[in-house]
Amino acid sequence: MKPRAVQTSPKAVDNWFEKAAKGLNNYQKSMLRKRWATMEDLMSSGERKQRIMADIIHDFGVRPRLNNDRGTAILVAASIYDACHYYRLFQNTGFGQHCGIVTSFEPNHNAISQEPKDSDERYKFDTYTQHVLKAVSGGGSGSFQTTTQYETEMKRRFIEEPANLKLLIVVSKLLTGFDAPSCTYIYLDNELRDHNLFQAICRTNRLDGEDKDYGHIVDYKESLENVQKALAVYTSDELDTDSCGEGADLTVKDWREEGRARLDAAREALIYLCAPVKQPQGIEQHIHYFCGSAGDAAALNDNEPLRIAFYKAVAAYVRAYADMAQNLEEAGYSAAKIDAFEKETAFYTELRAAIKNHAGEELDTKPFEADMRHLINTYIQADPADVLGDLSSLSLTELIIETGIHDAIARKLNEKGKLSNNAIAEGIINNVRKTIIRDQLTDPKFYEQMSKLLEDLIQQKRDDTESYAQFLKNAEALAKQLGGRSEGSNPLPAALQGNKEAAVLYNNLPGVLMAAELFNHTAEPAPAYGDECLNLALSLDRAIRDKAPAGWKGDPAREAQVLNAIFPIMKKNKAATLAIFEIIKNQPGY
Repeated sequence: MKPRAVQTSPKAVDNWFEKAAKGLNNYQKSMLRKRWATMEDLMSSGERKQRIMADIIHDFGVRPRLNNDRGTAILVAASIYDACHYYRLFQNTGFGQHCGIVTSFEPNHNAISQEPKDSDERYKFDTYTQHVLKAVSGGGSGSFQTTTQYETEMKRRFIEEPANLKLLIVVSKLLTGFDAPSCTYIYLDNELRDHNLFQAICRTNRLDGEDKDYGHIVDYKESLENVQKALAVYTSDELDTDSCGEGADLTVKDWREEGRARLDAAREALIYLCAPVKQPQGIEQHIHYFCGSAGDAAALNDNEPLRIAFYKAVAAYVRAYADMAQNLEEAGYSAAKIDAFEKETAFYTELRAAIKNHAGEELDTKPFEADMRHLINTYIQADPADVLGDLSSLSLTELIIETGIHDAIARKLNEKGKLSNNAIAEGIINNVRKTIIRDQLTDPKFYEQMSKLLEDLIQQKRDDTESYAQFLKNAEALAKQLGGRSEGSNPLPAALQGNKEAAVLYNNLPGVLMAAELFNHTAEPAPAYGDECLNLALSLDRAIRDKAPAGWKGDPAREAQVLNAIFPIMKKNKAATLAIFEIIKNQPGY
C-alpha cells in the first residue's frame, strides 16, 4: 500500500518531476519530457482530479505491468458525479481511449426534464448520453444502445483485452464479484470502509503470471487505518473469506519495505548462484560455467538446469529492480548502492543474452520473455533501432548462412566485442550442434554426415590467427551445408529437384533398406539399390501426398492409413516400412 499526497504547489510539482525521472533510461526520460508540457498544464490548473489523473497517466507510462499492456487499474471515485468528471477529463487526453466507466447510473430523459442546466444530474446524464454511450462499440464501429451493453463490453475488454481497456472508473459497482487477474493497481479517491474496502483490495490481489506478485493500492484519501480495520475484520476466523479468491494472502505491507526485501533477496539469490564461477568472473568465465566445454557434446544438456535457474534468477532480479527503480532512494538505499544496482542489472542482462546466444537458446521463448524484454528496455538499457531488419529473429546458424560468418559474429555472438576467439569458436560449435540435434530426425543420413564434419571442426586448431581464420572458414562452409546451400553437396537426380521431401527419402532409403535386411524375417526380398531407390522415393512421395488424410500426424488411426499406403511400396517389409515412416513423419512438408 502506498499513500500519495496530491501535489499542490509548483515546487512540489518540480520535485515530483525530478523524482519521476529517476531510474529511467534516456529513452524513457525523453518520452516523459514529451508528456510533461501537457501534464504541467494539468497540474498547475488547481484541479485536484486533474492532478490525480496526471499521476495515473504517469504510472501507466513507467510502472511495471501498467506500461507493457499486461496490467490494468481501477479508479474508485467518491460519487457518480466524480466518476463522470474523471471520465470526461480522461477523454480530453490521448489516454482516454483506454478508459471506461461503470456505475449504477442509468440515463433517463424523464428524470432530468425538470433539472436545471448546470445540475449534477444533468451533468451525469450528458456524460452518459454524449460521451459514454458514444464510445466505439464492440466490433469497431457504431455506438452503444444501452448502458448494459456498454458495461458488458467494458468488463469483457478489461478482463480479456488489458491492452485496449487499461483503466475502469467506478464508485462501488464491480468492487464485489468481479474477477480480473490483470488488475494490478487500485487508486482510491473514495473513503471506502469495511466490506467495500476489503473487496476493493481483493480486486488487485489475483495472481496473473510471474510478473505479478501482489496488487498495489494507491491511496489518495490517507485511509490506511480503514484498510487495516477492514482486513482485521474480514480476515478473522469468524468470517468467510472465500470471496477474496484462492490463496488471497491479504496483509497490508509497506511498499518500500516489501520492494526492498524482494530486491535484496533476488540479488542475493543471483550472486549465490554465480558464486562458483571462476575469477575474474567475467562473461567468458560465466559462459564456461553455465555451458561447459564445446568439446563435450553432453555439456549443454547437462548444464541446462543450471542455465534455466540462472535465467529465472536474472528475471527475478530485473523485475524486483524495475519495481523499485524510481524509488530506490526513498527505500533507503545510498547513492553508491543505487549505482551498484544499475551496473549489476546491466551486467547480468548482458550476461544472460550472451549465455543464451552461446548455448543457441536465444529463440527458446518462455512465457516471461516478452515481459523481460520490455523491462530491460525500460529500466536497464534500451535497444538501439533495429538495423537487422528481418534478420533479427534468425538463429546464429541461420545468420551465418544469410550474411556470412564474420557479420553473424558481430551481430549476434560478440556484439559487444568482449569475447576471445576461443569463446566465439565454442559458441559457433554449440549453435551448429544444436541445429544438428534439433533437425536430425528430418534427415538422419544428412545430419549424420554433418555430425562427423562438426567433430572434425571441434578437433581443428584455433589458437593462432591463421588457424582461427581457417576455423571460421570451415565453420561457415558447414553452416551453409546445414542450410542446403553448399555447392559441394551431392547433386540430386533431376526428378527430385525442387522436391525436398522426396530427396530426403531418396538419401535415406539405402541405409533404411540395409538395416532392414539385417533384421528382416519376412520372405519378401529387399528392393534393389541404385535407380530403384529413386523410384521408391517418388512412389512413397506420391502415395503420401495422395492418400495421407489431413492432420494425420499424432492421430493413431490416420497414421495407420499412411502406414497401409506405404507398406506395399516397401515390399511389405515391416522393419523398412516403420523406419521410413519415422522419417516421413518428421517432414514438415507432409
